Amino acid sequence: MNAVQISRDVVLEPADNSRLANLCGQFDEHLRQIERRLNVEIASRGNRFRVTGRPGAAEVGGDVLSRLFEMTGEERLDPERVHMLLQESFMDDVNDDISDTDEAQEEVTIQTRRKLIRPRGANQTAYIRNIRNHDLAFGIGPAGTGKTYLAVAAAVDALESEEIRRIVLVRPAVEAGERLGFLPGDLSQKVDPYLRPMYDALYDMIGAERVTRLIERNVIEIAPLAFMRGRSLNESFVILDEAQNTSAEQMKMFLTRIGFGSRAVVTGDVTQIDLPNGQMSGLKNATEVLQDVEGVSFTYFTPKDVVRHQLVQRIVRAYEENDGSG
Repeated sequence: MNAVQISRDVVLEPADNSRLANLCGQFDEHLRQIERRLNVEIASRGNRFRVTGRPGAAEVGGDVLSRLFEMTGEERLDPERVHMLLQESFMDDVNDDISDTDEAQEEVTIQTRRKLIRPRGANQTAYIRNIRNHDLAFGIGPAGTGKTYLAVAAAVDALESEEIRRIVLVRPAVEAGERLGFLPGDLSQKVDPYLRPMYDALYDMIGAERVTRLIERNVIEIAPLAFMRGRSLNESFVILDEAQNTSAEQMKMFLTRIGFGSRAVVTGDVTQIDLPNGQMSGLKNATEVLQDVEGVSFTYFTPKDVVRHQLVQRIVRAYEENDGSG
């Protein structure tokens, strides 16, 4: 059952082409930013705009367009300004509107160029919704629950719909102590083995040849966690995989790299920590520190969510029971 949607029409005066271009941004990037944050669609012709979405979101979208257009008379808009307006004025109302609808009954899917992806079970469905509705989403649980695969699918979907401009794949190289200099090859070759699960997902969704082309154009970027320090990632979809193997300091460093117009997904399994004994996992620490932070979501998977061979589900459960009794 689909949620009720309405359309709100907005006419912006005066019909000044320079101000309208300022409002929309380069390649309509400001409109896409509003669409993504409010889960609406915006159509425009000249100075006439139509915002379509759930009742509360469509109303908010119209108000945002009007307020931003007022600002175009005095300043040059950028994604940061759009982001701040959305944050300070309206997001609480929209999130309440989304949670109060019959969204629970609405089918969630991800359509990539090569395949349609449907979540399996309530936790995968909630996970995809959390990724779409939050700037930072955590997916925590055992192997085989689809955490990484669905995160990559959401990233590909966002790239193909031009919501973001690049995908950044990050993983701590604990087995190499994050000291990659002694390994043969260039940066890509050094990190490739640690990112293989994300590569496999990308190949499955958009094909190996296109993945290679996008990497060459830096639209898809691979990087060890240690190389993220000092960077600011704007208009990007960033995925940190195997996050249980980050330290608390590394996790904080990574999370503070998130720039305007960006989303981040952090995945990991707190039962498979490879850090030295006594070192606090950054993923465990983040679940405690960020649990009540607005804009951050957590999805917890269990052995029941394992979508690999049924034997894997039983193995995961057996190890959990053994750890609990030890």
